[in-house]
Amino acid sequence: MRNTSLRSLAFALCAVLMATRIFANSSTPFEGHVQVPIKASQVQGAPKTNSIQASINGHFLAVVFTENLGQVSVEVATTAGASVQCLSVLTPNGLQVYIPNAGDYIITFTLSNGDVYYGEFEVM
Repeated sequence: MRNTSLRSLAFALCAVLMATRIFANSSTPFEGHVQVPIKASQVQGAPKTNSIQASINGHFLAVVFTENLGQVSVEVATTAGASVQCLSVLTPNGLQVYIPNAGDYIITFTLSNGDVYYGEFEVM
C-alpha cells in the first residue's frame, strides 16, 4: 500500500516538474511543441483552466494536471464529433495520447463536479 503511494507521489512530482519546464514563459517551449489553449465551457466554481496544461507535438498530445482535480474524464474527438480516445485519469497525474490521423481535434475534460473544459488543436 505504501509503495503505491510513493510511486503516485513521485509520478505527480515528475508531472508537475515537466509541466513547469514545458510551459514556463513560452507558448512554444520546445521545437515542435505547440501549447493547446484550455478554455472553460461549463464551470460552477473557480475556473481551473491554469491547472490543465496541454501541448501537441506531431501526433502526440501531452496533458499535465498541475493540481489535484480528482477523477477527470478525458475525450479526444475530431471536430466532426468522431471519438478518437476516451479515458479517465486520476489527477494530478498526466497522460499522453497518440492521434493517428492529421486533422482538427477537440479535447474535453469533465471534472467529477461536472465542470467542463476543452481545447482545440490541429494534428499535421
